[in-house]
Amino acid sequence: MAMASPVKVALGSIAFAIFWVLAVFPAVPFLPVGRTAGSLLGAMLMVIFRVLNPDQAYAAIDLPILGLLFGTMVVSVYLERADMFKYLGKLLSWKNKGAKDLLFRICLISAISSALFTNDTSCVVLTEFVLKIARQHNLPPHPFLLALASSSNIGSSATPIGNPQNLVIAVQSKISFGSFLFGILPAMLVGVLVNALILLSMYWKLLSIQKDEEDATSEVVAEEDVNSHRFSPATMSHFSSTNGSPNVVGNNISAENLRNRSSMSDNEILGVDALESTRNSNASKDSMSDLSSQRNEETIHSEEKEDKSTRWKRILWKFCVYCVTLGMLIALILGMNMSWTAITAALALIVLDFKDARPCLEKVSYSLLIFFCGMFITVDGFNKTGIPSTFWEFVEPFAQVDSASGIAVLAVVVLVLSNLASNVPTVLLLGARVAASAAMISAADEKKAWLILAWVSTIAGNLSLLGSAANLIVCEQARRAPNLGYTLTFWNHLKFGVPSTLIVTAIGLTLIRIYMVE
Repeated sequence: MAMASPVKVALGSIAFAIFWVLAVFPAVPFLPVGRTAGSLLGAMLMVIFRVLNPDQAYAAIDLPILGLLFGTMVVSVYLERADMFKYLGKLLSWKNKGAKDLLFRICLISAISSALFTNDTSCVVLTEFVLKIARQHNLPPHPFLLALASSSNIGSSATPIGNPQNLVIAVQSKISFGSFLFGILPAMLVGVLVNALILLSMYWKLLSIQKDEEDATSEVVAEEDVNSHRFSPATMSHFSSTNGSPNVVGNNISAENLRNRSSMSDNEILGVDALESTRNSNASKDSMSDLSSQRNEETIHSEEKEDKSTRWKRILWKFCVYCVTLGMLIALILGMNMSWTAITAALALIVLDFKDARPCLEKVSYSLLIFFCGMFITVDGFNKTGIPSTFWEFVEPFAQVDSASGIAVLAVVVLVLSNLASNVPTVLLLGARVAASAAMISAADEKKAWLILAWVSTIAGNLSLLGSAANLIVCEQARRAPNLGYTLTFWNHLKFGVPSTLIVTAIGLTLIRIYMVE
């Protein structure tokens, strides 16, 4: 694509720069509007500056990615209700040997689940749970959040269904699922291990701090305080007033009876009332005893029936949730449309629940969906300025995949563009060009070029907080987690992301190159 007019290039760059600043620094003093509003502002400026017309702006919104993200969010809500977090907790906490062991477990579980469920799903499902585990063990949350986000990205590189850019590559390259998997799987496994070791070396002292008994006790109390909001003060006060009112009425009636009886003689009271009250008391005790035992038996039987019925209904519903989720996974593995499969699974769970879906739908992060809408428009406008494509045309002669230096140059280009224009647009922009250049060498080099593009564009997501959707999901979910909120800052992520991305990318490229040669 040729460069656009100088005016369009300048205005498009300004709009993209505003979006980038507000996305990286959501609370800048001159305009603290946040990431979501910042992405919408960048999109609006692209249209106002006429870098894009309104129709092009709407067309830039990637509905399949939004549908996939929405569907996986809804599915994760129902998985949470079906106690998936409890089972994950048992898996992470089973024979746990400390913070370092937990870090390795998070890396491994998030990588495997990302390869099967996509990295977005894994991050949506696991973020709040990782925060809970860290809080219960009095551990700093950010090493574990970094482990979750980075390992999810690395793990998602292994399959065509792991992330959206891999889906694009699989469709355009027509590489089979098995060839894709076995071409990148060795790099993925080694990359997860190396990434965990980098995290461990960076946060060794922080993860070596032992929890004392006082902190453990306070943490248990804090966890109980988290759940105390379930009891409504209004409801409890209502019960109190209801329980108190019969006593007041009873006291008034008793006082009135005493006043009436005060006009009777002492003999009547001793002779008549005493005998009558004794008989009534004995009869009342016998009848009340029989009624009480009968009611207790009926109550016990009814409660047992209700408990069994409720328990079996709960078990059946959880079984349906897991079956629907498994069916979604099988459909994705079979190559069905990712977004529609996720949305279908979400709707199936809503229908099977037989309840108003509003409480579950309210847990979806709509602000994140809006952020992506604005980002798609802003990035597409920046691409239309011609800056990314012109840059690629300049470096293309030096980025051939038949040499180590050419692979290194290609990796640097993909890393830079993936973090500036996001990985999906980078793949859409460079995929056909990279494959065409490699196909002129050999068919094997063409396949190698596609796998290199898949690996680098995915691992590039670990470089910065804006590098991938998984990073943003972890950041947003962690910030929004009730009573557990934690803000993963851009700089905390960057100081880990840069060395991890460079080292893991280099190791993976070496393994892919060796495998393709063999």
